[in-house]
Amino acid sequence: MKSYTCEEHTFAVCAWGKSEYLEECIRSLLGQTVKSRIILCTATPDPFLQEKADRYGLPLYVRKGEPGIAEDWSYAYRKAGTPLVTLAHQDDVYEPEFLEKTLQILSEADHPLISFCDYYELRDGEKVFADKNRNLRIKEVMLLPLRLKKMQKSRWCRRRILSLGNPVCCPSVTYVKENLPRRVFSAGFKADLDWQAWERLSLLPGNFCYLPECLMGHRIHGGSATTRVIGENRNRSREDLEMYRKFWPESIARFLNRFYAASQDENRTGKNRNRSI
Repeated sequence: MKSYTCEEHTFAVCAWGKSEYLEECIRSLLGQTVKSRIILCTATPDPFLQEKADRYGLPLYVRKGEPGIAEDWSYAYRKAGTPLVTLAHQDDVYEPEFLEKTLQILSEADHPLISFCDYYELRDGEKVFADKNRNLRIKEVMLLPLRLKKMQKSRWCRRRILSLGNPVCCPSVTYVKENLPRRVFSAGFKADLDWQAWERLSLLPGNFCYLPECLMGHRIHGGSATTRVIGENRNRSREDLEMYRKFWPESIARFLNRFYAASQDENRTGKNRNRSI
């Protein structure tokens, strides 16, 4: 086992437009109990982003070419330049112990591929946890087998979990580059780009390191990338069905796709249909 340190880690913030939440994200990264490198990456350069980078003394990297989720994430992944990278989304926030506990669980694994944690949702400025949100409850139940360390390196277990949907919160994921293929994200998908990546990585030998703690907050609002993609010409439903086909016969894939579509409804408007705390 290898002991990972904060000097080997980078938070790469994927930024676009003029997010009113970007500074909150940056401050949560600066407030980690152990400090690592922080960079901003964008394909839509704007004085707004440069001002934020200058204010906090962060490098801003600009990708040339048309914006695209796979290309943007891959660019940020490369620009991190460290063995470990977390692709932070500009609207989200991270609890102070996120990095400290991530480094700890990665250091305890034999051959870590990725690590990830549970999360809460941020809706209208309030934290919504799994006890008040059906979608989050379902995801935590799906991930229960991975609480056993020996199951984290089970190819069969990982694929059975992913065959029912995507319970892994993308901005909570830290990638161990040395144990992963050169290209993690494939072009073609938008809504399920992350699920597609986990499916590919689930075939590799190694650990999916899971922290069953809410160490980050994923913001749900009408202007988020998640909400926008879900609403684009049924793009989410088409991609979901394609993912289910990787695991199941056609009839079962279509049944699961209809069931999964219902669980995504809360993201479509950004409104909280569950009582928050």
